[in-house]
Amino acid sequence: QARLLESGGGSVQAGGSLNLSCAIPEWIFSNCEIGWYHQPPGNKRERALVSRIKKITDGSTIYADSVKGRFTVSEDNAKNTLLLQMNSLKTEDTGEYYCAADPCRDGMDYWGRGTLVTVSS
Repeated sequence: QARLLESGGGSVQAGGSLNLSCAIPEWIFSNCEIGWYHQPPGNKRERALVSRIKKITDGSTIYADSVKGRFTVSEDNAKNTLLLQMNSLKTEDTGEYYCAADPCRDGMDYWGRGTLVTVSS
């Protein structure tokens, strides 16, 4: 059962921007590494890491090479929310974006249902 809730997806032209948001239950927000994954259209087997905040290890933030310099992940601690600012969008950024909490201190992983981003040329 999904416990994370993404929002902010939509359609945009190449070069445009979108901001994604993920509401996360408080315990999960504090006890898991949290991040965003991208699933390309028509490929339900692949979810590639976009960015992750390593909250329960060293606190660093990592990005996929394909989004470095264009996407910025951040967290709103007051609202237990994970954010993803997406700039200079490309058609290959099209797909479902999933918020995920993995790994967690309880050994579980938690996922949202995804939000669709469509970038047109």
